[in-house]
Amino acid sequence: MKTFLLLLLLSLAACAPEQVKDITQQSGVDFTTYKTYNFMDVNARNEAAFEGPGTGIETLKQAVSREMTRRGYQQSDSPDLLVNIGVVIKDKTQTRQTTIQEAPLYIGQRNYRWQSQEVATGTYEEGTATIEVVDAARNELIWEGSVASILTPKPDKLTKRINDAIRTLFDKYPVPPRG
Repeated sequence: MKTFLLLLLLSLAACAPEQVKDITQQSGVDFTTYKTYNFMDVNARNEAAFEGPGTGIETLKQAVSREMTRRGYQQSDSPDLLVNIGVVIKDKTQTRQTTIQEAPLYIGQRNYRWQSQEVATGTYEEGTATIEVVDAARNELIWEGSVASILTPKPDKLTKRINDAIRTLFDKYPVPPRG
């Protein structure tokens, strides 16, 4: 019974809409010595791709701000930490495997054989956000994490997915939330 429950929990975790892809942290850094943060003022190469409603950039910044604040950091014009956000959006194709029931009926040819195939059933977008935290005084990357999630065109669901993804990512941050 315990094995079944463990397998069930693992399979549910694998189906989560957001997945932490990668975490890197510079060793020997005491993250509790930092008190303030702000976002890097960097222009994206393809800025036009992220303009307009539904892009999620502002929602990402709000989610990161919320997580930094939960950890005791305050936003400042002369910060200890600089936060950089990178976004990649990829078109994906959902597929399924064909079954023997979908094979054409046998019509008498001796060399007929059936083979399972991948069949496209739909398309969707997957967004990956990378959050980089830089020591502002030394200009050194001290923490980086990336999280991927399936995107939705519905603004309210997109906001929830972004918030959930950033919360999941920051669960791996070296400073836990306060109170």
